Amino acid sequence: MSEFLDFLKHKYAYVAIGEFKPGRFAEAQRLYEKAVSSYKQGFQGAFLLQKPGTDEGIAIIMWEKIEDMEANKNEIYQKVLEEMGPLFVNPPKTDFYEVCNEIDGFSEE
Repeated sequence: MSEFLDFLKHKYAYVAIGEFKPGRFAEAQRLYEKAVSSYKQGFQGAFLLQKPGTDEGIAIIMWEKIEDMEANKNEIYQKVLEEMGPLFVNPPKTDFYEVCNEIDGFSEE
């Protein structure tokens, strides 16, 4: 029964969509990796996507609960936000999404 209840639990995704100033994506990526590496409680994984040939990107950070993101706001997180802010053309659009479906890719095992 507990496996079924665990199955019913949904993760949450924090999504940020933005554009960096020309040539600043690599620096933003380094800062993103630094921030994400400091996350612990409830952290479920992260993705950083870049539109090919541009400085536009989408950051997706997976959390067990929305509150877990708040619990992970530490000195590293604050410092990274301060360093990353000036790299954006405009502030990114951010929001939380509930993960309603998760489908694994094909495996030849």
